[in-house]
Amino acid sequence: MTVHNLYIFDRNGACLHYSEWNRKKQAGISKQEEFKLMYGMLFSIRSFVSKMSPLDMREGFQCFQTSRYKLHFYETPTGLKFIMNTDLSVPNARETLHQIYSTLYVDYIVKNPLCSLGDPLQSDLFSARLDTFMKNLPYFNPRAA
Repeated sequence: MTVHNLYIFDRNGACLHYSEWNRKKQAGISKQEEFKLMYGMLFSIRSFVSKMSPLDMREGFQCFQTSRYKLHFYETPTGLKFIMNTDLSVPNARETLHQIYSTLYVDYIVKNPLCSLGDPLQSDLFSARLDTFMKNLPYFNPRAA
């Protein structure tokens, strides 16, 4: 099981934070273009799922899976969007994304008077704690090839 990368977007689609760990292939475009494509895809998928789902969408959109990777999604009440790409064997990571928000983001960004909300995250402490948190997940390490 493997975690590839993590995006944090604000409610307007600006990427506040990006981290990658076990990503084998780069997109071949600029990071800004990648962020726009990711947010646009997310917006489209969420819209499609909410309109076409035959079931009640109380929980909302949680994940999207292709034949190569799984995209996990968590949206906060304030509109922040946490997206994590993993391999297919990782179970639903909604709780993990909620933990990243509630313990790391709130503690190291929201409660930090030096961090300006809405701006890209510049906290080295947040980045270090996020990296430690991710590396301690049971599904972080790349599987043996």
